Amino acid sequence: MRALVIGGSGQVGAALEKVLVARGHTAVATHHQVARPGTVHLDVRDAAASARVITDVEPDVIFCPAGLTFVDYCEDHPDEAFEANCEAPARAAALAAERGAVFVFFSTEYVFDGRAGPYAEDDPVAPLSVYGRSKLDGERAVMAANVRSLVVRTTVVYGEEPQGKNFIYQLRRRAAAGETSKVPADQRSSPTFNVDLATATVELVEHATHGVVHVAGPSVIDRYAFARMACDVFELDTRLVVPVATADLQQRAARPLNAGLRIDRVRRQITTPLHDPTAGLAAMRATLEGRAVDTTRGHR
Repeated sequence: MRALVIGGSGQVGAALEKVLVARGHTAVATHHQVARPGTVHLDVRDAAASARVITDVEPDVIFCPAGLTFVDYCEDHPDEAFEANCEAPARAAALAAERGAVFVFFSTEYVFDGRAGPYAEDDPVAPLSVYGRSKLDGERAVMAANVRSLVVRTTVVYGEEPQGKNFIYQLRRRAAAGETSKVPADQRSSPTFNVDLATATVELVEHATHGVVHVAGPSVIDRYAFARMACDVFELDTRLVVPVATADLQQRAARPLNAGLRIDRVRRQITTPLHDPTAGLAAMRATLEGRAVDTTRGHR
């Protein structure tokens, strides 16, 4: 298939491009602010520019991991959040529908309130934050605009990525500087290896899957436990990771505490292994160190 990856300079988009090419597909990736070799500039909020790029690429499928993911920023800038996470993807989904293309939208566990996780696809949604509401509205708008849409909910994504911004990179930088990291011990979630997320999503598209599917790691653990695992794998000083309550961080936006995603549905539809955090972190370290890594083995 011929794919367009909107947001190809981020950790999910970059992984998607690699997986698509490795599986024999053609991929064109875009960037907004941070360019990568071969990417095409696109601000997906620009409707005319989106139409031009889609016309030029002529994709069979459009993947859209692009969005505004800074949760606390979204809380103070709701108009920007809804434009980036709902309105712009919905316009792109409609453009995809005009040419009979599949549209893949990436969403989040933040559509849930975190009272009774882990959550299945059909569990009631109740977002606590502007970010969560913008993503939920984006899910609905995309599916209304394109009947061939696939909505992939995921969470706590980690792995090698071009911009080095995810939680593991931050943890390593702070540890290298001898600085402590305050990590909530009361937020439970499903850490997700970005290579697994990309591979599983591409496989779902190959199987012509539509609707909402959860793609996440198989373990539901708290953020502090995940940080401790990262310290073990990357040989960081665990004394620099300090457990705290989410409330102590005084963040602008509320977080779902008892969350995580159930993955029974996706497990029935794919052969891609979904790594537990220890295996995924080990694969991330091997990639960063330039060592060969076998990502075909994992925990399903």
